[in-house]
Amino acid sequence: MVKSYELTKRTTSGTDIIDLTDEVEALLAKSGIRDGQLLVFTPGSTAAVTTIEYEAGVVEDLRRAIERLAPRDIHYDHDARWGDGNGYSHVRSALLGGSFTVPVVDGRMVLGTWQQVVLLDFDNHGRQRKVIVQIVGE
Repeated sequence: MVKSYELTKRTTSGTDIIDLTDEVEALLAKSGIRDGQLLVFTPGSTAAVTTIEYEAGVVEDLRRAIERLAPRDIHYDHDARWGDGNGYSHVRSALLGGSFTVPVVDGRMVLGTWQQVVLLDFDNHGRQRKVIVQIVGE
């Protein structure tokens, strides 16, 4: 069986890191699937999905690490070509990836005690972000 759902999240022009865990768990419960896999995916090339302990200190550490990996204030050929100033956001998205997959066992995501599923939006303007949750199993 395959169940698909869509979430929408409003983001800003910063490096937003949004905890999706409770909403994704609710969709898993709604699906009725007990064993399988759960995929969380965001369409687009300036956002990512990953997992982290959603605690203020480590969230800020992640923000700063991302800034060191792909700083906003350096030259990007994408910006030179398109003039939209978000070359850094495309690079950040490519480094982290647009999806996260987790096993489902006995109707629960197999996450560590301090592990949450998060959406990261890197773009230089706010938007409505889609997040697709697809659950496959029985």
